[in-house]
Amino acid sequence: MKHIVLKVHEADNVLVALQSLAKGSVVEYEGRKYTLTEDIPAKHKFFTTSMKQGDRVIMYGVTVGRMQNDVPEGGLMTTANTKHEADPFVYRPFQYHWQAPDVSAFRGRTFNGYHRSDGRVGTANYWLFIPTVFCENRNLDVIREALHNELGYAVTDKYKQKTKELLRLYQQGADVAAATLDIREAVVPANRIFKNVDGIKFLNHQGGCGGTRQDAEVLGKLLAAYADHPNVAGVTIMSLGCQHLQTRELLDALKERNPNFDKPMLIFEQQQSQSEEQLITEAIRQTFLGLIEIN
Repeated sequence: MKHIVLKVHEADNVLVALQSLAKGSVVEYEGRKYTLTEDIPAKHKFFTTSMKQGDRVIMYGVTVGRMQNDVPEGGLMTTANTKHEADPFVYRPFQYHWQAPDVSAFRGRTFNGYHRSDGRVGTANYWLFIPTVFCENRNLDVIREALHNELGYAVTDKYKQKTKELLRLYQQGADVAAATLDIREAVVPANRIFKNVDGIKFLNHQGGCGGTRQDAEVLGKLLAAYADHPNVAGVTIMSLGCQHLQTRELLDALKERNPNFDKPMLIFEQQQSQSEEQLITEAIRQTFLGLIEIN
């Protein structure tokens, strides 16, 4: 038998129309009959019970909205009678017990690493750029190109050499298609200025605004975990200023994770800067001083 409606979760108080249904139609589902009070277009929803203003709309077994006015059973769910709402965000409880491995065979052994003030040790020494919102990705790309190229962290030098070789062959009228391009990384000098800084990392992302406040909260906790990692020695935060994930919320998440966090941290708010050029210039200048410190 062909199904014309779908209930996503047993707790839902809406049904999804799998085809367009006419006003006055009687829809039977799991032993109950619903008389539609208006046309229900395909893929739209109708209520399985009379809804009062303020009632919760349940779909997927969770709250997806709140009623703005009364709607009878069989009525169409619309953006006019339903406004978005979600249940409070909570972390699911879990019980995890870590069993320390036997490290007796490694007692007395050492490795080259970086001591952090909280007692942890990093196996690398990175400076981290964190945008609080995707709007800052372009600024990060500009800063990455400037710092990576001039400080010896660029990983594209080998491919730049290959491109130069293709250009040379083309200008000489040679057969570009037959070029071997067997340039080895060994012939491309790294010339890193700060020998004890393993790299500058940029955490471009597509979050921080446009979603819910809970999305921003989760992103803040994720970025805080990156900043707190023992392989990170210093952080530059780039913020627009009007996004959901405010700088203060990111710092609060970091403080909650590690109350004794004391790594060098630089914060730049674009909407408080005189210009984009001034923002980027100061971010490069202050980060360069930070690199000197962690080196």
